[in-house]
Amino acid sequence: MSISLLLEMAASGDPERIALVDGGNRLTTGELGELADGGAGVIAASGAEHVVYIGSGGVMAPLLIFASARAGKTYTPINYRLSADGVQELIGRLPDPLVIVDDRYRDMVGDAGKRVLGSEEFLAAARTADPVAAFADPDDVAIVLFTSGTTSKPKAVELSHGNLTSYITGTVEFGSAGTDDAALICVPPYHIAGVNAAMSNLYAGRKMVYLANFEAREWVRLVADEKVTTATVVPTMLDRIVTALEREPVELPTLCNLAYGGSKVGLPLVRRALDLLPKVGLVNAYGLTETSSTIALLGPEEHRAAHRAADPLVRGRLGSVGRPLPTVEIEIRDESGRKLPHGERGEIYVRGEQVSGEYRERSALDAEGWFPTRDAGWIDAEGYLYLTGRADDVIVRGGENISPGEIEDVLRSHPAIADAAAFAVPSPEWGEAVGIAVVARPDHTPPTAAELQQLIKSRLRSSRVPERVAFRDALPYNEMGKLLRRELRKQFSEP
Repeated sequence: MSISLLLEMAASGDPERIALVDGGNRLTTGELGELADGGAGVIAASGAEHVVYIGSGGVMAPLLIFASARAGKTYTPINYRLSADGVQELIGRLPDPLVIVDDRYRDMVGDAGKRVLGSEEFLAAARTADPVAAFADPDDVAIVLFTSGTTSKPKAVELSHGNLTSYITGTVEFGSAGTDDAALICVPPYHIAGVNAAMSNLYAGRKMVYLANFEAREWVRLVADEKVTTATVVPTMLDRIVTALEREPVELPTLCNLAYGGSKVGLPLVRRALDLLPKVGLVNAYGLTETSSTIALLGPEEHRAAHRAADPLVRGRLGSVGRPLPTVEIEIRDESGRKLPHGERGEIYVRGEQVSGEYRERSALDAEGWFPTRDAGWIDAEGYLYLTGRADDVIVRGGENISPGEIEDVLRSHPAIADAAAFAVPSPEWGEAVGIAVVARPDHTPPTAAELQQLIKSRLRSSRVPERVAFRDALPYNEMGKLLRRELRKQFSEP
């Protein structure tokens, strides 16, 4: 099944329904379908083999996904927050591209793009071009996304039409949204969450409201003004939204569901959100670019049950990412590839039709179709999945593997700590030792390094006690809320 069919079904089913809102622009599903057909004509006429987009999204996000598919070309949105050299390097890794760029980022393209169109130029051309409407083979590559490169050079992940449509049709019922349902989209267009937000909401029949540049008070305003019923945010956004609502409470009577994901979220923040938004269903979604988005989910009722539970096992599930979707299989394996039983920690492996595991340079799938996520975690007896960090982030102290996540969870439980990170630092005695960087809450007296060391010693083994402690105004994150642990390791490794 081609992703083109998702738009075809939506436009045929209700062409007059409002599909998206982007500032002053409002498009119906029928209008979006016509623009996509015209955009496909522009792409086809260019003779390019690949479509690249550099911009903040809005109407361009769903338009280029479907226009590229209808032209039978692969589409890649690139992170506009990169340096010009970074953008040009990624463009250079793609074959014969047509580069479409928002005006404010045009200088970043330089000489990397032989065919370049401004976003407004493309929109104008799409309205008058001869339409093209093709349906690709399910095995054809629909979208290539570059990973964030938090630990290494960005990898080019290939997602086929079959990967993407199997995720959408396996998790969303066509036309299932109510007539008043609206989704607020503020995740960037170059992230898998931004790609799937366009496809899943269109397929469900839900109005998409775009917020290209996130700001907490503007997010709150749009939820109220557009009567938003569902939204997806990354952890840093959730923290800012909760903080803004605590400082200046606003009623959000239409908001039914608020999903968060992208990286691990501290329990204190989740509990603050549950207390502040008791009528909103929180959803923790865990997935990867290589898996076409979500593979495990902790739903609203599970959040509420864990939040009010007296049983520590049930209460602890608030720190999980829920259970695997019925469309995927998940296993925990040790370094030799052996499947581990419940409760044992190892690397997370996943298999299913939505799982690509394919890169432009190589395939990461094993002979049986399993993808090694490089995320570390464990599964409890009830099937709940817990993340403990990246496999590459493990601190090896004297031969003992230490998960940064367990240390960070303890640190975030301190009332004066707003954020925390644990990472490996060089140690002449142990090879590696634990280092921590913490951000204190502005309304609390900062704890001393000795206090934090004692806190960790009282909750965990003495090997987890940090040898080096640093206080920071903020920790380094990328725009999707992923901690840039390598930046902290680099700071602590410098003489």
